[in-house]
Amino acid sequence: MNSSGYCRDTEGDAHQWDTREDCDVRQILDRVADKWSLLTIALLERRSLRFTELRRAIDGVSQRMLTQTLRHLERDGIVKRTVWATVPPRVDYELTPLGATLYGTIKLLVDWTEEHQGEIAEARNRYDAQHAEETRLMGAGLPPADRLVATTA
Repeated sequence: MNSSGYCRDTEGDAHQWDTREDCDVRQILDRVADKWSLLTIALLERRSLRFTELRRAIDGVSQRMLTQTLRHLERDGIVKRTVWATVPPRVDYELTPLGATLYGTIKLLVDWTEEHQGEIAEARNRYDAQHAEETRLMGAGLPPADRLVATTA
């Protein structure tokens, strides 16, 4: 069964992810592609983890943000939450079969990032150097170089 926001026929047209009011694709992408969700999914790929284990493993995440992330992933069917009747209560999180399919896509993204991180660092350095020079020229009352001559990336 499809939700009221289900959309189709967006293949090859990313513009529709933002513009179609009846399309949930953007909302789902925003949810699963944020940094806390990516890290949570990657950690749960290996085994189920308790909340405290996840929190220790994800550097910089607050308790509130991890709770919110896990609730959203559970609502979307990506994570399963199991509460054990113990004192104190024990809560385990694991990927659902749907979540396990998402891990493969995340792994491809991470692999791409690792493969191209040097090129991205070089591009950032070029950009920063160019914009530092533009700031220096503007401070001296001169127009930036790209206004004088078109530059190529």
